[in-house]
Amino acid sequence: MAIRFRVLGGAGRDNALFVEVDSGQGIQRLLFDCGEGCLQELETHEVQSIDHLFFSHFHMDHVAGFDGFFRANFNRESRENHLWGPPGSARILQHRFRSYLWNLHENLGAVWHVSDIGETGVRTWRYLLPEAFEIAHEEPALVRGGRLVLEHEDYTVEAMAMDHGTPSMAYKVTETTRWNIDSGRLAAMGLNPGPWLKRLKDPDAMPDDERIGEFRADELRDALMVATPGESVAYLTDFLMDEGWIEQLAEWLGGCESVVCESQYRAADIDLARKNFHMTSVQGAALAKWIGARDLVLFHVSSRYLREDWRALLAEAREVFPATRFPDGWGIG
Repeated sequence: MAIRFRVLGGAGRDNALFVEVDSGQGIQRLLFDCGEGCLQELETHEVQSIDHLFFSHFHMDHVAGFDGFFRANFNRESRENHLWGPPGSARILQHRFRSYLWNLHENLGAVWHVSDIGETGVRTWRYLLPEAFEIAHEEPALVRGGRLVLEHEDYTVEAMAMDHGTPSMAYKVTETTRWNIDSGRLAAMGLNPGPWLKRLKDPDAMPDDERIGEFRADELRDALMVATPGESVAYLTDFLMDEGWIEQLAEWLGGCESVVCESQYRAADIDLARKNFHMTSVQGAALAKWIGARDLVLFHVSSRYLREDWRALLAEAREVFPATRFPDGWGIG
């Protein structure tokens, strides 16, 4: 398994994050935000294969490209469409769905689910293309366990509401823990590999008291199976990063390998950042250092700065956390 990600959009323009979780048997595709022009960097089949779209919030630089996503998928029946965001997402997105003239749609069967992520639960509404998205069908609410909002067999998505003068969701994607067989221990125990090893990984397929040779299944699981934690990536954009918030983030994100973080302001402009409920690149770097991240990718840089200011912004962050970079292809620093 592996997590691959890339930032869409260029420096000083709208951005988004495209994440692929590759299990070896299939690929799940996730999109975080949908700024203007971002989808132009994806092939049409990639846009039409996105399984979930997560919004941090609905300021226009994070949602201006949604019409392109909707146009590509409005009648997609091969899979249902899933959108996520802070409280109020369903109301806002239904207006987007309804802002078009609908006719010749009655025989199409696309289904759209929109979920509002609250502090204690997730509320989801279902919208149907045959109804021209007119009716909001409320689905059973999901009580949140911690920060978990989506659990898939290959990954989980967690969310935390941050303060941007309005709730702005921070997200973390984590691969499911992988269980591998220690071949050295297998040989030392005098056992031969075979199809039974696949069954061993699933207690439902091989009960604890089933025997392979002289060993019980539960003994074999303890002796042979080695856990490999999955990779993880965090998406952090457009929120205040004061001391209280950074402590909460550090507790949640501890051990996260990759952090993709907004960098709207240079360190000297921290008062302006606070006024506008943003953070500086140095604050993002401090968080990455605190949690022991492998790398920090800065994005969502402001067009108010010149190119040399962007380089200085990167240099300031690298003084705190050397493994800081801009997205591939930006050509800055």
